[in-house]
Amino acid sequence: MAIFRVEGGAKLSGEVVPQGAKNEALQILCAVLLTEQRVVVHNVPQILDVMQLIELLSLIGVEVERLSEDSYAFRAANINLDYLRSDDYHQRCRRLRGSVMMVGPMLARFGMGFIPKPGGDKIGRRRLDTHFLGFQKLGATFNFDLSQNFYSVESKRLKGCYMLLDEASVTGTANIIMAAVLAEGTTTIYNAACEPYIQQLCRMLNRMGAKISGIASNLLTIEGVKELGGTEHTMLPDMIEVGSFIGMAAMTQSELTIKDVSFENLGIIPAQFARMGIKFEQRGDDLYIPQQDHYSIESFIDGSIMNIADAPWPGLTPDLLSIFLVVATQAKGAVLIHQKMFESRLFFVDKLIDMGAQIILCDPHRATVIGHDHRVRLRATKMTSPDIRAGVALLIAAMSADGVSEIQNVEQIDRGYRKIDERLNALGARITRLE
Repeated sequence: MAIFRVEGGAKLSGEVVPQGAKNEALQILCAVLLTEQRVVVHNVPQILDVMQLIELLSLIGVEVERLSEDSYAFRAANINLDYLRSDDYHQRCRRLRGSVMMVGPMLARFGMGFIPKPGGDKIGRRRLDTHFLGFQKLGATFNFDLSQNFYSVESKRLKGCYMLLDEASVTGTANIIMAAVLAEGTTTIYNAACEPYIQQLCRMLNRMGAKISGIASNLLTIEGVKELGGTEHTMLPDMIEVGSFIGMAAMTQSELTIKDVSFENLGIIPAQFARMGIKFEQRGDDLYIPQQDHYSIESFIDGSIMNIADAPWPGLTPDLLSIFLVVATQAKGAVLIHQKMFESRLFFVDKLIDMGAQIILCDPHRATVIGHDHRVRLRATKMTSPDIRAGVALLIAAMSADGVSEIQNVEQIDRGYRKIDERLNALGARITRLE
């Protein structure tokens, strides 16, 4: 188990390029299973979850060729369906929640999909009902082995239909789209997730020969086709990493330029940071964050306390609420952070309270933060990273703290951020990785 030893108080400066989007990568890589032809993918993030998925695809029988540091070619011509029933497959899938998105492509192309209950972050209940209800509406037979925590779906021929999703699940929408593109007839998905990553998946599938309309809306229409071909695809920069860098610059009172952010795909994120009082300039497709000694949280028009809550796109992504919360600890003013979509994601705040942050955890979903306005620095401490996003929030807190902090279980951070210690040290941070 690795540990980060973080010497707080160092200012950052320079330029940083965000990695490819993790959440897009998990969808796009599963989609290569839909064709036996060659699919080339660029800007693949070199992070643990993505590398594990690429390894899993290789073990299933996908030919994987690394073209450059972040470009890969995939050819799923000879898939070993027997491997899906092996213990090794089960063990690997249990460590990787994104593996659930292999089920849709496998069901569409081979008439069957098997998956054990997948792992991932411990951030509360993350049910898979939306995925399997969608498959059933397309005509698949669903079975769940409770004793083995094992899901299976089978169908000789999927048939298009109308469906209203019970929730706008991003992974659920992606899985159902990938199943429906090869189904017979027309599928209409209402209450579909419409995040930029879903838009990217749909556009890639259309280049492969799919017929998807309504892209960027919550009403998708998919005309099934008999087969898909190869394509070339470039992933968006990771909006969560962009938001994390904005938060780091504010907390460490640093000047930072974030390169090639795909500003039009950041949605409400820049505006929400502006409501926290954080200044930035859009320079072409770059974001320039000037050094700020202070930043003040806005109030609502009637003077009531600012409320920042997550919501399905185009609302604020829940993956950034941990960042907003830690940034608020050094703001001027107060804010209510409302995590609506996951019930265990705010429990890391006890570590921030230990560091001297003024936070009231109202319940599993809400926390009120009263900022120090940089008049009192957080105290260094020892802590453990509970999940990817909370881990980075704790790292930001440690970078701004007075003294030397230790963060254990940093493998959680590695799952979502490529060589984050090396990249931040190049900007002036003082982070040491200890094995």
